[in-house]
Amino acid sequence: MSVIRVILAIIFPPLAVVDKGCGSFLIVFILTLMGWIPGVLGALIILNNKE
Repeated sequence: MSVIRVILAIIFPPLAVVDKGCGSFLIVFILTLMGWIPGVLGALIILNNKE
């Protein structure tokens, strides 16, 4: 997880996970619509997930 991605996840969470796939983007986008904090947490969890 790079520093730029963490900052991007805090500012606009869906943009931080756009390269992780359509499903991740949609999940984080919906979480962000429900509230900023769930979107940030979802993005950070997805970014922290090692494949």
